[in-house]
Amino acid sequence: MTKLIPVNTLAKPEASAPAPDRILSGDPHNRTWNAFESSDGCFFSGIWEAEPGSWKIEYTESEFCHILEGKSRITDAYGVTTTVKQGDAFVLPAGFSGLWEVVTRTRKHYAIYQSADENS
Repeated sequence: MTKLIPVNTLAKPEASAPAPDRILSGDPHNRTWNAFESSDGCFFSGIWEAEPGSWKIEYTESEFCHILEGKSRITDAYGVTTTVKQGDAFVLPAGFSGLWEVVTRTRKHYAIYQSADENS
């Protein structure tokens, strides 16, 4: 029988940061509590948190985000900026590119799907 998998921050997070050539400002280091990965490696879910800064983003995966705290601005390749804050939920589809700016420490639930074709 499959068990229910909690999505929380009880485990030790994985620390990382955007690649140095993508960082535009600040020190946007982040922490990820990946709670689940499917056996085929195509689906992930957990909690992500980042410190203020901005960096270039290019999505090969599709990601559902639900902001738990903080404020960020996401600018698409056309220059359209959307501010996201606590309670906001949205999807960044595969192929999305632009800029992610963390204004105040931002924490989100995420659910990522990357097709097997994009995984290889």
